Amino acid sequence: MVPFTDIRALAFDLDGTLVDSVPGLAAAVDRALVAMNLPAAGVPQVTTWIGNGADVMVQRALGWALQRQPEAHELREGRALFDRFYAETAEPGTALFPHVAQTLKTLSAAGLPLALVTNKPTPFIAPLLSALGIDSYFSQVIGGDDVAAKKPHPAPLFLVLGKFGLLPQELLFVGDSRNDIQAAQAAGCPCVGMSYGYNYGEPIAASEPNLVLDDFNDLLPALGR
Repeated sequence: MVPFTDIRALAFDLDGTLVDSVPGLAAAVDRALVAMNLPAAGVPQVTTWIGNGADVMVQRALGWALQRQPEAHELREGRALFDRFYAETAEPGTALFPHVAQTLKTLSAAGLPLALVTNKPTPFIAPLLSALGIDSYFSQVIGGDDVAAKKPHPAPLFLVLGKFGLLPQELLFVGDSRNDIQAAQAAGCPCVGMSYGYNYGEPIAASEPNLVLDDFNDLLPALGR
């Protein structure tokens, strides 16, 4: 059975959906914490902070390390340090999940417009996509700095719909966290939840996407490709 029959374009989350970015993010977060004379958190802990953009991730990291709410100047310092270190760790600390490149190539070759919708700070996105060799597949790239409200707000998906000239039911959004599923549901778009990503330790099925997949290339039969 093909679950999605009216799809004319797809949009994808980045971290936890297309790429395993935890090593690079964790390295930058830990280096920022240590630079502020705070304890490093480590990969398992940082994984639970991913999904709402860099500001929220840094706030969660500082709250954990300080054991209190960070003050405004601490947040500014932590974010500046994170940005500095992530510029060094992003590319070597990020890898495509299995079957992502080939599946994107197949979808693109089939004439389906593809968009990227991520809460990651915008300046980091283009160099990362280029380094991974997948930049040419996306005709739209929307980062965390490109909209007034990040996922789980539907604003980024409304922007995609407007630029592609689509109705909500014609855009399939593929993500790995409740932020992605909630954004799609609020926008009226069908959505797929990938089970292998970063979702605060919760199963993605709990957010009730239209379909849960364990492997990225399972998108192709779901779309009748």
